[in-house]
Amino acid sequence: MISVNQIKPGMVIKLENRLLAVVSYTHTKPGKGGAFLRLKLKDISTGQTMERTISTDDKVDNAYMEEKKLTYLYRDGSGFHFMDDETYEQVSLTEDDLGDIRLFLKENDYVSVTLHDGKIIALVNNMFVELKVVETDPGFKGDTVKSGTKPAKMETGAVIQVPLFIDNGDVIKIDTRIQEYVERV
Repeated sequence: MISVNQIKPGMVIKLENRLLAVVSYTHTKPGKGGAFLRLKLKDISTGQTMERTISTDDKVDNAYMEEKKLTYLYRDGSGFHFMDDETYEQVSLTEDDLGDIRLFLKENDYVSVTLHDGKIIALVNNMFVELKVVETDPGFKGDTVKSGTKPAKMETGAVIQVPLFIDNGDVIKIDTRIQEYVERV
């Protein structure tokens, strides 16, 4: 338990049995009555933002978060398998757990995870990945960057739009946040 006076933006607290990230806060001391804190919070599990008002006399639970890097090992029928490089403990996650991150995972890639009480609550992939194009329409001589795009299937199964000059076997850099082509490697 911590005093509400110790709350800072970016901190994760447990309130109403939910993990909430503090986006911002305002300390208010009205002329009549006790001081209070108006918090803008973001629910970690749903992404929903909300506002709550808390008396400065109240206490809240500080949610201790742990950051780790996991190495992606392989995928099988039961899910995607990762290993903690420090403890060599293996973790299996489903497609639903990973979301769009799964589209850009290659063996031996790292994924950053945030843990609370031993449970993974957030996953973050690398901002940029380099993947090989395994299937796309052939490019033609004279195609330039500005002449349009075409779909291309990557080695991981992801399909993204690439410039017309990209061919099968090319390795390209992809921005995983917006799932778009950046450059040919």
